[in-house]
Amino acid sequence: MISFFFWFAVGFVAGVVFASFFEWTLHRFFMHKPWKGFRYPFEKHALVHHHIFKGDATYHLVHEKDKKTIPMSWWSGPAIVALCQLPFFIWAFFAHKWGVLCGAATACTLYFTAYEYMHWCMHLPKDRHVERSGIFYRLNGHHLLHHRYMHRNFNVVLPLADLFLGTLRLRSKIAFAQPQGPSIPDVQPRKRS
Repeated sequence: MISFFFWFAVGFVAGVVFASFFEWTLHRFFMHKPWKGFRYPFEKHALVHHHIFKGDATYHLVHEKDKKTIPMSWWSGPAIVALCQLPFFIWAFFAHKWGVLCGAATACTLYFTAYEYMHWCMHLPKDRHVERSGIFYRLNGHHLLHHRYMHRNFNVVLPLADLFLGTLRLRSKIAFAQPQGPSIPDVQPRKRS
């Protein structure tokens, strides 16, 4: 039984890291570019979501009718979590370490649940408990910069892939009229003294 929990922990850590890179890949190559005949993620995200929510005051929900464009479709989360499990299933199948698969499934489920919830809170702030946390504050600024620079900051939950794959932006290059609020950091260029 100890072996199962050890491999569960290994799978969980590997699942979190993998989910960051999976999110980055999905976001960069499918949600910001049409891929062969598969246009659904691109149309829903780049053409609709980014058209409504920009890096200015419209970063927050303006029109109630647009609320439905904040989350992914109901089936996307389960599909993404299932796709994330393929390498872990192969590993578990050949290594006979099913704890790895269980840990990765748990990690990926929690990761993409956090993605949906935090993304919802970023675009529809309501002074929720999570919105007062330092982690959310930083991630909200990270995501705001994605809405300003669509080819940067593809991660919402854990910007590990942005860091390692060269798409991390911490501040804007130029000043812009960014949204204001208690959970939004100043991402303007640093003032030189």
